[in-house]
Amino acid sequence: MSGRRPTGQGRDQPDGIRSPPRGKEARHAAKLATQAAGNAPVDGQPGLVVRAYGLWYDVQLRDDPRVLLATMAGTLKRERRKTDVVAVGDHVRVLDVGDGEGRIVAVEPRTRVLARLARQTRDVEQVILANPDQVLFLFAVREPAPHRRMLDRFLILAEQAEVPSLIGVNKLDLDLAVPDPVTGTETRISETVFGDYRAVYPVHFLSAATGQGLAELRAALQGKVTAVAGPSGVGKSSLLNALHPDGHRAVGGVSGATGKGRHTTIGTQLERFGPGTYVADTPGIRSLAMTNVDPEALDGYFPEFRPFLDGCFYADCTHLHEPGCAVREALAAGRIAPARYESYAALRRGDTENA
Repeated sequence: MSGRRPTGQGRDQPDGIRSPPRGKEARHAAKLATQAAGNAPVDGQPGLVVRAYGLWYDVQLRDDPRVLLATMAGTLKRERRKTDVVAVGDHVRVLDVGDGEGRIVAVEPRTRVLARLARQTRDVEQVILANPDQVLFLFAVREPAPHRRMLDRFLILAEQAEVPSLIGVNKLDLDLAVPDPVTGTETRISETVFGDYRAVYPVHFLSAATGQGLAELRAALQGKVTAVAGPSGVGKSSLLNALHPDGHRAVGGVSGATGKGRHTTIGTQLERFGPGTYVADTPGIRSLAMTNVDPEALDGYFPEFRPFLDGCFYADCTHLHEPGCAVREALAAGRIAPARYESYAALRRGDTENA
């Protein structure tokens, strides 16, 4: 096999995080389990797909430092699924065919999937990352301005799939103290925008420029596969360069006309940061759409609401106007942040323009 190495194709940020499909994939998982139990020989070496180039994949071997450029075996190509047969993050079995190339002969079952609907389809998913252990949602203090409602939508999608979330607040070197228009008390932007999330999620205040917070974040990533997501221009590439000095990622800027970031990452890839530690630098996005989120289940995707859900007088309480609502009582008592409740209420009403 020979030829020029394929070129990676750009993809947008995913629209959702979904649980793995059933059917053929479940039967395939049973086959792998039988092989692993010793009842049948296991073909190929175990590996992790770290990058995709159309029908070609970089596979990092588990027990070997080499990375093979692999394609799918014919039996996999013939499978018909409403998802990508092989994707970045998949654990696979690969045959070494020589000259640094391989053939993927099996794909292990996925635990969860970071995905979006394929263009011009309603039920076919494009996998952005398979099997993430956690997601780091990265925003900036300034340049571009932070977008809380976008962050809330990210968090809802992660909660829907039970993927643990981390919040990163980058460019802390640009943080400013802003006076309150009523009291005149000065509060830093980072605290005003992101402070109330600390009661719900791990929040890392960071500066790629000064190194602030990098040691703590590096420890949080250790031994896990982490997807990094956020709007463009927040400093994802600069931050990952600071965390992993051997990396040489292009660094984008912020558009002076729109205040939004310019994309620098062209496709999802897993980068090895240490033993068992991988980071998926996903492409920057300019917008995020909510899909497959049942409005009646929305309250369960706000962790701070959960202790109060069983206390509502009505079992189907929307937490918008009903009497005897324990969630709104908790809000009034200061146990739920007003901005988080407002984000929930806008989404529950279907007001996506303000959510």
